[in-house]
Amino acid sequence: MPKSVLLPIDLSSQPSWAKALPAAIELGGANMTLHVLTVIPDFGMSVVGSFFDQEFEKRALHEVGEKLTSWVNDNVPGRIEVHPHVTHGRVYDEILRASERLDVDVVVMAAQTPDVADYLLGPNTARVVRHAKRSVYVVRDH
Repeated sequence: MPKSVLLPIDLSSQPSWAKALPAAIELGGANMTLHVLTVIPDFGMSVVGSFFDQEFEKRALHEVGEKLTSWVNDNVPGRIEVHPHVTHGRVYDEILRASERLDVDVVVMAAQTPDVADYLLGPNTARVVRHAKRSVYVVRDH
């Protein structure tokens, strides 16, 4: 059994965690450490970021951190050691970086049913699976 599990979630998308959270808990067992990660996506082009004031990122990280803590309190059983993490950047890069930095045994991620664009562009889950140095357990949403 893995001792530490990374669970990346999108706070605005219940399918990103509805089945993945129970799978992570089952996989890790009672004595695991659960790291829950949510990523604030970057703006992409720097010209887009120039429309936001310098304090925007700090405020966003704080606000999302509060929402993630609330999510943890509402959804993760109290018997589990859990650590919430909020980062900012490209979603798949941040997941990969967190898996290494936190030295987790496994990443548990949801994968929604892909559409045509996902086959051409590659969703975050596929990129994490291809590039992770850790095991990745993919939970289908259907």
